[in-house]
Amino acid sequence: MVWLDEGTWEACVDAARELGGDITLLHVIDVGTEAALSGSAGLLGRVAGADPAELLGAAENRLLRAAVERLDRTARTLTLRGRPEREVVAACAGADVLILARDGDRSRLGPRSLGHRTRFVVDHAPCRIFLVWPEAPPRIGSIP
Repeated sequence: MVWLDEGTWEACVDAARELGGDITLLHVIDVGTEAALSGSAGLLGRVAGADPAELLGAAENRLLRAAVERLDRTARTLTLRGRPEREVVAACAGADVLILARDGDRSRLGPRSLGHRTRFVVDHAPCRIFLVWPEAPPRIGSIP
């Protein structure tokens, strides 16, 4: 299982390509983001006549197509809506391994390199975890 999250998905797909095996690419649309875009002038501003669910769905489809292309092999795709951390944990129920990336402070080594959602998944996933740096990891001297 590969969790595709904006900003880090490329590193996860690259890791999956190296590992091989049957691959499921997972993306979760955050219902909180969808709600923030809803209404006449949602929290994130006016969405010019577009349905937020359609906008997010179109972006999700582009992300999944790019991930499959980058993977360069057949993969199953799974799209969910909800609280991403909870949906990812539930989706991993039958997985052998979950590939995900650090999404917090990536300027130095340490626990803050994991965002709160990623920390939740790492702590609760019912499978093995393969945690990757989205770019080259910081030097050992960066430890706080």
